[in-house]
Order: sequence, then structure tokens, then C-alpha cells
Amino acid sequence: MRTWIKVGIIFLILVFGAKAIHDSGWFQRKYVYPYVYQEYIYESALEWEIDPILIISVMHSESKFSIHAQSHRGAIGLMQLMPDTALWIASQIHDDSFTLDKLYDPKTNIRYGTWYLSSLKREFKGNEVLMLAAYNAGRGNVKQWMEKYNWGFDFSDHEKIPFDETRGYVAKVLRNKQAYLTLYKDQ
Repeated sequence: MRTWIKVGIIFLILVFGAKAIHDSGWFQRKYVYPYVYQEYIYESALEWEIDPILIISVMHSESKFSIHAQSHRGAIGLMQLMPDTALWIASQIHDDSFTLDKLYDPKTNIRYGTWYLSSLKREFKGNEVLMLAAYNAGRGNVKQWMEKYNWGFDFSDHEKIPFDETRGYVAKVLRNKQAYLTLYKDQ
């Protein structure tokens, strides 16, 4: 057999083998869609009545689980909270001990981000597309879009969101949520 045919066969075996490993549930759970900080997520999910899968999906999209994540706009931590938003949340939940440094603490960041999702859930009547759009672009922008485009609380077509960044963000979180639901359906 010619050398180039052998190399081609070995190459194909490696490519298909790598693809099979990458697509395996084990690899996806360990490296692509890990379920980190479960204890804090479940605590906050119960406290604020938010689906834990939504919380991990937002966190995956926002920071890829880096506690030191900081956006170019100044959002901090796992759930990428803006300092002003975090200070407002602290006042809403009567957390007098809060300081901005606590946004780097996973438990605090997850708790605050989950509370914020919960407030958006109430405001947007449980509509996840509107909640996620507001988490990314701000509730004021979403309210303006609802009025301008005549969206009701049954709005579901994230492709109609007028900001590219927010449209992409909502799509990404929803994709993450579907992946987490598939990979962790037995937990």
C-alpha cells in the first residue's frame, strides 16, 4: 500500500475518532458544558424560583465560568453583573454587607445574578426571550422594543431583536440551555 494512502487512512481514523470523542456525552459534560457551582446554583434557584438550567446557561454565556471575568463595559464575575446593578440588587435584598469585591465571590455573584433573573422573570411574565434580552441589553431597551414593535408577553422570535449583540446573546443562552437539558436530563 502506498504511503500516502496509509497516511490518509490514519488521518481519517484520527478525525473520526476525535469527532466521536468530542461528541460523546462524557466529553461534552466535562469540557464543553460543565455544570460547575451546582450547590450555589441550586441554592439560588430555590431562593429566587429560577430554573437552575437557565442559571448555568446564562453563566456559560456570560463568563465561561471565570470568576475573574470582566467585560469591556465593566460587568464582573460569573454572571457578569454591572457594579451599579449589583449595588441596586444589594439594596433590594437588604444586603448591607455587600461590597463590589464580593462580585468575584461565586456564591454572591450567582445569588445576585439569579435574583436579577428572577426580577426580570416577574417583570416580563416568565417570558425567557424577553428576560434574557433584558439581562443583556437592559429592561428599558426591551420595554422600548415591546412598545415600538408591538411585542406582547408571548413574544418568542429572538431573531426579531433589533440589537445584533442581544439577538446573538439570547440565541446563545437558549442553545446552551438546550445542550444542558440534553446532557443533564437525568440529574
